[in-house]
Amino acid sequence: MAFLNILKKRKSKAFLESNRWDRGILVFENTSEVIRAESVLKSEGWKIRVMGPPPEIRSGCDLVIEFPLIEELNISRTLQLAGIPPKEMVPVNSPLLQPVNLFQAKDFGQYLMIRAANMKLTIDKETQNIVNVSGGGCPDVPYLAHQMVNKSLAEAPSPKEIGHTLCGYALQLAYEEMRRKCSL
Repeated sequence: MAFLNILKKRKSKAFLESNRWDRGILVFENTSEVIRAESVLKSEGWKIRVMGPPPEIRSGCDLVIEFPLIEELNISRTLQLAGIPPKEMVPVNSPLLQPVNLFQAKDFGQYLMIRAANMKLTIDKETQNIVNVSGGGCPDVPYLAHQMVNKSLAEAPSPKEIGHTLCGYALQLAYEEMRRKCSL
């Protein structure tokens, strides 16, 4: 019987973690507000994630912030003080409201590609050199590619330091995810 209780606890914990009903979603008017809010909230130490919005709450911005629901009042107050109030705060209380992961990884054998939103970053797995940057339609994508391709992940500039558009932001997310995957 004790074994069954342990199994039940594991199942219910996995169920809660997979559904993440202790989380909420911050919806903003535009992407620049999401980027600013992410910066403010992370600097305050909150565990948040930028995600894609679930189809049920899409409102023009392709990004939302997932946050710990128990901190709703404090986060709301912080964002109000920073001048970036969210358009909406939605509890994730249904599987249909689950935010969408922005990342997709594709292993091509010798190469690994990470896609974040519409931007793709590809490296040679053996050397960790960046072999391709693509996607998006922003004017700084060719510049970002020129600055990063043929450099290792360790020596390539961070896209957030040299990019100024949504594509640069998405490439930064791909860059961070690639670094995380390569450090494992």
